[in-house]
Amino acid sequence: MTMSENKKLRKLVNEAKMNKNGNTPKEKHHLGQKTSRRISNTIIYILLILMSVIWLVPFICIFLESFRVEATYQVGYVIPKQWGFDNYINLFTKTNFPKWLLNTFIIALFVAIFQTLFVLAMSYGLSRLRFKGRKFLMNFMLVLGMFPGFLTLILLYKLLASWNMTGTNSLFGLILVYVASSGMGYYVSKGFFDTVPKSLDEAARVDGASRLQIFYKVIMPLSKPIVIYTILTAFMAPWGDFVLASYIAHADTNGMNVAVGLQNLISTPSSLASNYTMFCAGGIIVALPVTILFMCLQKYYVEGVTGGAVKG
Repeated sequence: MTMSENKKLRKLVNEAKMNKNGNTPKEKHHLGQKTSRRISNTIIYILLILMSVIWLVPFICIFLESFRVEATYQVGYVIPKQWGFDNYINLFTKTNFPKWLLNTFIIALFVAIFQTLFVLAMSYGLSRLRFKGRKFLMNFMLVLGMFPGFLTLILLYKLLASWNMTGTNSLFGLILVYVASSGMGYYVSKGFFDTVPKSLDEAARVDGASRLQIFYKVIMPLSKPIVIYTILTAFMAPWGDFVLASYIAHADTNGMNVAVGLQNLISTPSSLASNYTMFCAGGIIVALPVTILFMCLQKYYVEGVTGGAVKG
């Protein structure tokens, strides 16, 4: 049998299969892949919905508890019997919550500014400059960053106490500690700068621009996602910090941030019974600014993370 006869025979067999089943083998394979993809996507969506519900239930309960006015202690039901804004009003009028919120905002604002400058400068230098000991410095900072910060709490407290940066003056101490090691978080930003073509730097150097001018006038306008990502992460870290702040600012309510202050409201069984609903209201107020900020800048946050993860 010749080759042309073999081809004709295969064609007749395929046509017979198509006439019998209504689909060619390729079409059947394609339909099978499409069906399996739909099933896997459905399972993934169901799992994501379940995870979202599990994640959101505690926040919904806290939100509802913050509007409960018939009792100030923990109860066995979620939906309030009487609704009102008494907890929010009492939080601002009967506690030092406005001062705590102001302290937290000041700390987060200064940390976001200085930490962003330090991280971006360090990342740009490690991405663009080649100097002796560069790789050792990068590896050393990565290894050092693996150790948890609470290992140095006693030393930090003693040092800040000697400088009168605890208690009432804890704002300066917290800002100093948060900003001091910020350059060690260079890896995501450096990965993003590695994706920016170096030919732009070379063209700017030919035109007579300095390293500083290249950084601010050429690289920064192209690095909006990583700048916003760095600002968000730098702002959110001190905004919700409790461990370090409770260690440094525990002695004076005027120096507390909002996390330590709210915990102080329910630190004893009697205060928990009388301030639980106010504590829930405070949690809602604290969560709102960060949530709104993150939702508005989510696009740039994702672009910064993905852009900085492709190279390193």
